Amino acid sequence: MPIYEYQCQSCGHEHEALQKLSDAPLIVCPACSKPELMKKISAAGFRLKGSGWYETDFKSGAKKNVAGEATVKPSTAKSADA
Repeated sequence: MPIYEYQCQSCGHEHEALQKLSDAPLIVCPACSKPELMKKISAAGFRLKGSGWYETDFKSGAKKNVAGEATVKPSTAKSADA
């Protein structure tokens, strides 16, 4: 779900809201209660949630810690060149 940024045209209050794409834009400012809230144009933030979003979800066995492993072992590199 995207996180949208809003700013009140009346009091200047800035607000972030976690909303579905299908949700209507917010209108009423939570700070001053006036219907002056406008959606800001910005890159929408989002939250990754659930399984399937992490590097380790698609790895098995010894390959789970890919970031911590060396890419080429010295003994393997020498035998490949010979």
